[in-house]
Amino acid sequence: MKRILLDTNIILDVILERQPFVKNAVKLIELSIGRNDRLFITASTITDIYYIAKRRAGHNTTIQFIKELLGFIDVVAIDKVTVINALNNKMSDFEDAIQTEAARQNRIHILITRNIKDFDNLEIEVLLPEDYIDKLNKENF
Repeated sequence: MKRILLDTNIILDVILERQPFVKNAVKLIELSIGRNDRLFITASTITDIYYIAKRRAGHNTTIQFIKELLGFIDVVAIDKVTVINALNNKMSDFEDAIQTEAARQNRIHILITRNIKDFDNLEIEVLLPEDYIDKLNKENF
């Protein structure tokens, strides 16, 4: 069982059905659930999802999506230590630093994002959705 943090952009691809990304986002979630992997998002991802998705999908649809999401994805906290460590992190993007620190504090070693360029030289394996799907397919052979 792997512990996997999904970046905000992956979840937004699903709720907003962003093309051509939604197919891989849904597939990686389905494959991970089928393997009994533990999927995580950060607490800040929840608020980002709501803020961005409600403008396009509406309040009720967004709230329903978040409720369904919480049925199979766990949420990791963002606390003072996470924020301080992110502030002291050398990453140029603060939101990505928050994701990285939250993953580190929660012993999560895989982060899936469409924005891998900002996650260089980390202890965490950072993969594109399609690369993770390929990796899972190779493991099954």
